[in-house]
Amino acid sequence: MRERIVLALVLTGLFACATGCKKQVNHAEFISAINKSFAGRHECVWPEPVKLPAQVDPTTDERIRVFEALTDAGLLLHGSEEKKRILVGSKHVNTYDLSDKGHSSWTSDASQPGYGNFCFGQFNATAIVNATPNDSANPTQYTVNYRYEVLGIPDWVSKPESMRAFPKLAADTSIQSATATLSKGPNGGWAVDSPHSAQ
Repeated sequence: MRERIVLALVLTGLFACATGCKKQVNHAEFISAINKSFAGRHECVWPEPVKLPAQVDPTTDERIRVFEALTDAGLLLHGSEEKKRILVGSKHVNTYDLSDKGHSSWTSDASQPGYGNFCFGQFNATAIVNATPNDSANPTQYTVNYRYEVLGIPDWVSKPESMRAFPKLAADTSIQSATATLSKGPNGGWAVDSPHSAQ
C-alpha cells in the first residue's frame, strides 16, 4: 500500500512538473522585438504623400476642411488667388503651403519631389496580452497579441480642428491592439516575421 502511495506521489510530481515546469517565454523579449520592428515607423496624417503647395477650390474641393485644419494648427499658410480659366472666365482658389512650423513637421517623400506628409510619434508596444506557440512541441514561433501606443504626439495633433478633419487621429493616438508572429532566431533572440495587424 505504501508503495502505491509513493508511486502516486511520484507520478503526480512528474505530471505537475511536465505541465507547470515548462519554460515560460519572457514577454519583455517579445516587447523588445516588436519595438525593434517599429523602428522608423510613424503615424502620418494622410495615407499617401501629398503635393505642396496645393491649390484648392473652396466651393467644390472636399480637401478644404483638411487644409484649413492644418492652417489653424499652424502647419500651413493660407493664401487666395484668382485663377483664370480659358473659356469660362476666372475663379478664386485657396493656396496652401508649408509654414515655418510646418517645415519642421513635414516628412518629404524622396521619390517624389514636392510631395510629403505630416508624420509624428513613435510606436511603442506596452503589454503582451497573450502569446501562443504555433507548435507546442517546438515553441520557436509564437502568435502574439499585444497593446501599443504612439509616443511623442505633438500638440497640433490633439487640437479639435485636427481631430475633426482627421477622425482616424483619435484612434491612431490611443492605446490599440495588434497581432504579430514572432520567431526565435539562430542566436536565440526573437524577431517579428509577419506584418503587424490591428485587431
